[in-house]
Amino acid sequence: MAALRWLLLPFSALYASILWIRNKLYDMQLFKSREFAIPTIVVGNLVVGGAGKSPMVEYLVSMLKDSKKVATLSRGYGRKTKGFALVHTASTADEVGDEPLQFKRKFPEITVAVCEDRCFGVEQLEQNHDVIILDDAFQHRKLKPKFSILLFDFESLLSFGMPLPTGNFRDLMSQTRRADCIVITKCPSAISENEKRKIEHKIKRYSNSPIFYSKISYLPIHSAKRNVLETDLSNTSILLFTGIANPKPLLEYLTPISKSVEHVRFSDHHAFEESDFDKIKKAFDSLANPEKIILTTEKDFQRIPSSVFSQFPLYIQPIQQALEHANHFDELINKAL
Repeated sequence: MAALRWLLLPFSALYASILWIRNKLYDMQLFKSREFAIPTIVVGNLVVGGAGKSPMVEYLVSMLKDSKKVATLSRGYGRKTKGFALVHTASTADEVGDEPLQFKRKFPEITVAVCEDRCFGVEQLEQNHDVIILDDAFQHRKLKPKFSILLFDFESLLSFGMPLPTGNFRDLMSQTRRADCIVITKCPSAISENEKRKIEHKIKRYSNSPIFYSKISYLPIHSAKRNVLETDLSNTSILLFTGIANPKPLLEYLTPISKSVEHVRFSDHHAFEESDFDKIKKAFDSLANPEKIILTTEKDFQRIPSSVFSQFPLYIQPIQQALEHANHFDELINKAL
């Protein structure tokens, strides 16, 4: 597969050229960007895959919801509908997408909306809110945000960044300069100052914006009814199924704290079908250890009908973002607003 991707290098060059021209047209204002009176915060990334946008959006919501009327706006990736729609706790992932549904179920007091056209979406929300958080909108240059947060997964900065399809970058590294702050996510538990210097050297070629580091914080495992799993997992076998971009950190967390982990992996935003659930159930039944559970992520749980695993011990692993120097980060956000 790696060799095949290198054979596609001419297409990467073409893609990079198109990106450069598009961004240049916006920089020269030949393509117009629209700025709104209401404060807007964009959360985005340059690399395809899971950079931790959802935990960052949830961090911002938690930080702002008690003092401001907050709305989140997403494209609603994977939904089977079009146009602007408000998300309700009873919505389905097919209607609104899994991540917006997760936001609404986690924070039912805020407004959650989906719309492919971010400017139109903001128009529908601006009159009744104090701030709008736009999920995965860094490349949506038709909208000029008040504040942009650009995320990089730690591992994505360890290799040479190539555009798609040879590499995993969906935009040019030079676009880092548009970010008001940069967060390096999914850092290892012990990141050295030397590693930080290497990362900062790479980024500061393009941007002088402040750089923050964050890690994944794993919260207590709970059931669909929010009952926390009190059992020590050291004697428990886990059947983990995921449809997320990068399950590696979760596997690295679960393996040492449980007796065993068997992983059934699906593609990011996978639309689960009955055959997938049968595969998961059979894999669970094949585990010899009588102490066993089925585990999935919060995002994946949004795409599962509640009745599917009613006879099985299904649990959910929630996560949150653990930011270094969080007070400084919060000050930046509040100052921008």
